[in-house]
Amino acid sequence: MNPSIENNNKHMRAIVANLAKVIQGKEDKLELFVLGLVAGGHILIEDIPGVGKTTLARTLAKTIDGQFSRIQFTPDLLPSDITGINVYQPSTGEFIFKKGPIFSNIVLADEINRASARTQSALLEAMSDEHVTIDGKTLPLPRPFVVLATQNPVEYHGTYPLPEAQLDRFMLQVDLGYPPLEVEQSLAVNRTSQDPVDTIGTIISLETLNQLRAAVDHVKIENSVSQYLLQIVTATRRHANIRLGVSTRGTLLYARIARAHALLNGRDYVVPEDVKRLAIPVLSHRILLNNKAQYSGSASSHILEEILASVPVPR
Repeated sequence: MNPSIENNNKHMRAIVANLAKVIQGKEDKLELFVLGLVAGGHILIEDIPGVGKTTLARTLAKTIDGQFSRIQFTPDLLPSDITGINVYQPSTGEFIFKKGPIFSNIVLADEINRASARTQSALLEAMSDEHVTIDGKTLPLPRPFVVLATQNPVEYHGTYPLPEAQLDRFMLQVDLGYPPLEVEQSLAVNRTSQDPVDTIGTIISLETLNQLRAAVDHVKIENSVSQYLLQIVTATRRHANIRLGVSTRGTLLYARIARAHALLNGRDYVVPEDVKRLAIPVLSHRILLNNKAQYSGSASSHILEEILASVPVPR
């Protein structure tokens, strides 16, 4: 194995292992979070309350020695509560900018679909361009910058569905779910009042994370593998039960996280398994089903499984 590839692989595996000390029994899901982090994407977590979403975000921030902030989205939250505001100082006669919680490396947008569309849209510029504009002045966000947004299932009281434009800016949609029964039993018996995040240390620096992101750029995608990825994307645009298929932005994010998956597995090239493994978490929130499919009880993941089964895998 190339020494630099091996070193990157060790860093990524070490991050997964550190997260697993706090979020137990979910290693496959934790790998997705690390892939999103290294690929430079934002992650949407749709799940019920109380399964460790906030703890995971704090653990991730501590693992990379990053600044963490949590924004609790509520119906009365204003865009300026996220981005910050210019405050007049009578003593100097000047306005001083007070940064909002968006100016962090890991931002937990908790229950994002409880806020109004106007407030939700305050994240769009930040997620897409990694800067915010306040009173006509553009301010860069810290790098790396990752939004981990949680949303309650849409049937919960007081929720506002996220618009398609915002959903498309999330690289992944992940659900944590309940831990395995034996893990939950162990937690019930052994968990003390000590915060589990306090028991772990920092694994990599922000500088090393940025180096990992640069390494993703050098992972190769062979022509037949890129065609396989595009055939899956194209199939979502032509499927009879899909009203809106995957966007070009989705294609680019899909290819990038496939590169990160190759790096996680100690390769500097993408194989079809990388593409297949990531199809559902990367694409399921980017497609809109038509009314017939919705009324029949079809789910985006089921249709993507059909597509994966129908597209021939290159050798």
